[in-house]
Amino acid sequence: MAENKETHQSDASEGSNHPKEKKKLILNAFVINSPGHLSPGLWKHPRNNSAEYTSLKYWTDLAQLLDKANFHALFVADVLGGYDVYKGPENVGPAVPSAAQFPINDPLYLVPALAAATKNLVFGITASTTYEQPYQMARRFSTVDHLSGGRVAWNIVTSYLESAARNLGLDTQVEHDERYRIADEYMDVVYKLWEGSWRDDAVKKNRETGQYADPDLVRQIHHKGKYFNVPGPHLCEPSPQRTPFLFQAGTSKAGKAFGAKHAEAIFMSAQLPELVQPAVKIIREQAKENGRDPSNIKIIAGITIIVAETDEAANAKREELLSYGDREGALALFGGWTGIDLSTYTDDEDFRFVKDYSVRSVVDRWSSTVPGSDNLPWNKSRIAEYLILGGTGAKAIGSPKTVVDELERWVEIGGIDGFNFANVTIPGSFEDIIDFVLPELQRRGLFRTEVEKEGVTTREVFLGSPWLLEDHPGRKFRWAAGEEPPVYSSDS
Repeated sequence: MAENKETHQSDASEGSNHPKEKKKLILNAFVINSPGHLSPGLWKHPRNNSAEYTSLKYWTDLAQLLDKANFHALFVADVLGGYDVYKGPENVGPAVPSAAQFPINDPLYLVPALAAATKNLVFGITASTTYEQPYQMARRFSTVDHLSGGRVAWNIVTSYLESAARNLGLDTQVEHDERYRIADEYMDVVYKLWEGSWRDDAVKKNRETGQYADPDLVRQIHHKGKYFNVPGPHLCEPSPQRTPFLFQAGTSKAGKAFGAKHAEAIFMSAQLPELVQPAVKIIREQAKENGRDPSNIKIIAGITIIVAETDEAANAKREELLSYGDREGALALFGGWTGIDLSTYTDDEDFRFVKDYSVRSVVDRWSSTVPGSDNLPWNKSRIAEYLILGGTGAKAIGSPKTVVDELERWVEIGGIDGFNFANVTIPGSFEDIIDFVLPELQRRGLFRTEVEKEGVTTREVFLGSPWLLEDHPGRKFRWAAGEEPPVYSSDS
């Protein structure tokens, strides 16, 4: 394969008529450690085993399915509270029957077992900078980076649920942009712990001298900032990646600025590629302003796929899946995502025309992107139907050709590097993608047919290096072998 690639590049440089080699897409499976993710009520579908989410075999079977199909990552979402706005206040009742992200287990504990059961799949784990101290977070991720051989990534979030804030000791959430200011200093702390508390060659494991590690090559970080005081040193020796690969999913103004500075991959969700394109452009421009190569940030879009042999069969499959959906669960998710309790409205109100701008603006974004929306009212039933299969994200429904045409459109218009495929059922959705979508992507040269090098770290999978790249802001904290330790200012 490498020889063909080199020949192709040589031909292209000489002005031949050979078509330009297409970019291979990053493909991740997007899941949650709960019976229900973005499709409330579908836990009871015959092709859905998600009710077994407390079983390790459920997870190892899924990981092995994805690993064999050459997926890049299993990307695991998480929340720290229940969806309790709809029919609230503080009422998780509507979310419970449909298992709408409730109950939910911690995703990080899955990684060592799944890494042991697979060869190449990497694991993106969501964790919040708002509710866990950086010293503890650094230790947890170093531990799983060691146990997985470097096959872990951290999806950095600042959390958005009021229920999480209340359960973790606050009266209400920390203000949105303040959460990102906290997160920015948080990253300085964990970079110092991961990259600079131990020198690369601090661990000796010298049985003759009895020295496991050289104390002169382990140091405190003495971080004193506005939000955190952390003397260190880091409790863990350097792990395969030191800093886990960094995902991020914020798309607000503050979120995009944070991602452009810190993220190595950014997860975006929108209904159309035309809506993603401006955000991608902003992030890449901001990355350049931060002294980073914009191509070193991979942009991953979320999408739900319903695919079958023909468009007609796929649409029939959609209707069959929809019949298992739970309207109350969908409206509970809507309440958590938006803070809006739709139970205060009548069943017949068209939300495109209500006085409350916060509701109208959300629904307008959807109604303008869904074919035939002008002829149907966007009432509670319509909103629930829209959300039941895949939540607020994009949907691609049809034959393999129809679906892959849409994926190509996202790449061309949105300027993205790959996809997080949300599931409606597990393993059903991923089995369909593997059977129908991957062969068509491979036929078009858009997805790998084999893994070039087995057992590499997450960062090597996405960026070709086990370490933070030179242009990443965390790299300046690195204490490399044979070098003096970097100097940190006391307030950074």
